[in-house]
Amino acid sequence: MKKFIFLFFVSIALLSTAAYAAEITMNLVDEKGVGKEIGKITATDSKYGLILKPDLSGLPPGVHGFHLHENANCGAAEKEGKMTPAQAAGAHLDPAKTGKHLGPYGEGHLGDLPPIYVDAEGKATTEVLVPRLKEKDLAGHSLMIHKGGDNFMDHPDPLGGGGGRIACGVVK
Repeated sequence: MKKFIFLFFVSIALLSTAAYAAEITMNLVDEKGVGKEIGKITATDSKYGLILKPDLSGLPPGVHGFHLHENANCGAAEKEGKMTPAQAAGAHLDPAKTGKHLGPYGEGHLGDLPPIYVDAEGKATTEVLVPRLKEKDLAGHSLMIHKGGDNFMDHPDPLGGGGGRIACGVVK
């Protein structure tokens, strides 16, 4: 009986220290709306910040801008008289209203994430560490992958020159 009680409490202790992981389903997006599912991104807290582990396929190879956007909506919406992919997601998350695009380690938009890398086969599996976020911060927002890289500055192009939105996932 003592062994059972001991094992019970050890099990409870292990369960209470296990990290909760959120899974975000990612889909391609275009001016018509949300398209084909391309995989998932798992979000897990660590003592160094949030770890985002992609398991994605079907993306163009290269480095892509990666952001947390303010709205939990990946639908197309009108911008400047034109339907735009995932425009319903709104802007990069910036609860402090900094208005600055300074990257994941700067004091600008909280939604600036490290870039996501897609290999020659169109797969993204390399984890990224987001030091200023925790898993709970994702709820009610959306993850966004952009066409090109991101220089984390507003020059020479606004928002790092990352290009259009190509994939999006709503965090519930």
